[in-house]
Amino acid sequence: MNKKFLLASLKASASDWNSWHWQFKNRVTKYAALKRLLGSVPSDPTSFKKVAAAYPAAITPYYLSLIRDIRFTDPICAQSIPRREEISCGRRLPADPLEEDLKMPVPKLIHRYPDRCLAMVTEICAVYCRHCNRKRFWAARRGSLKKRWQSMLEYLATARQIREVIISGGDPLTLEDAVLDKLLGSLRALPHIEILRIGSRIPVVMPMRITRDLCRMLKRHRPLWFNTQFNHPAEITPEAARACNRLQEAGIPVSNQSVLLKGVNDSPDIMKALLNGLQKISVRPYYLFHCDPARGCEHFRTDVQSGIALMEAMRQQCSGLCIPQYVVDTPGGAGKIPLYPLSRTLQNDLKTNKHFFDKFT
Repeated sequence: MNKKFLLASLKASASDWNSWHWQFKNRVTKYAALKRLLGSVPSDPTSFKKVAAAYPAAITPYYLSLIRDIRFTDPICAQSIPRREEISCGRRLPADPLEEDLKMPVPKLIHRYPDRCLAMVTEICAVYCRHCNRKRFWAARRGSLKKRWQSMLEYLATARQIREVIISGGDPLTLEDAVLDKLLGSLRALPHIEILRIGSRIPVVMPMRITRDLCRMLKRHRPLWFNTQFNHPAEITPEAARACNRLQEAGIPVSNQSVLLKGVNDSPDIMKALLNGLQKISVRPYYLFHCDPARGCEHFRTDVQSGIALMEAMRQQCSGLCIPQYVVDTPGGAGKIPLYPLSRTLQNDLKTNKHFFDKFT
């Protein structure tokens, strides 16, 4: 999609385009607006509206500009535009496959592991990724974020075994700098919290949010780690690379957690380009997640054997610095289980525990 055409259609300037507030305010959420900007939409209007009623849509103009082919074979279309499979497939799948709701001692704080927890500080995202395993929260009534954060802080003050807090959502970088600064400062003030980690897809879908002011603020809260999610080499743009570089210059390590998605990145050529591209911008490929069996995501899921074969191909073709750990996330204490290429142990486990792997993979 041509950036100049989008600017003209949205009656915006180059300065507007580079403002994250403008990008966020002008997210495309309706079928009519999407058709006006793209000329056509790969979903029919009835399906789009039915899906969006269950799982809302939002796409920043920047991310929309990365579309090259207005079909679901395009990786940006596939990840951002609602399609009927989200409600016509996967009805048998759970909305909460990792049973996170059972591990919330206070609302939206997930404590699955003894020494770390995940705080969902908002449900809002710049772009609602269609493969998200937490899409059940998108349409939920949010209530008071201030009360939610206060409950989280009160719990964390007493849970002295927790040394690491992952700030996630939604996307925490949809919050204003001052709000995020105060939240991070409150966490940093707890003496037993040693590490803060931010999980955000903002560098990929709205990189202009990574301002120098934001980075200066984040630097004050180190040690701070940053995990993002590039899923396709088309997302590694000069703007995205600049955003990651700003974080790195502030002394904040940036890692990547991709999701293996059918039709998006499940081919050796695409995955190789993605991993090599991440290495070029000094972003560490950390995890490659097997797509969770979450309701509304079934059409994105591959089988484990195909994922293992893909990772074996990557080990033969890519530098060791490019290789992420391929994992399947599971409920309870088992957590993330590594899936190793050509492992005889894994092959035996797949046969012996076929029911287990069928359920979670």
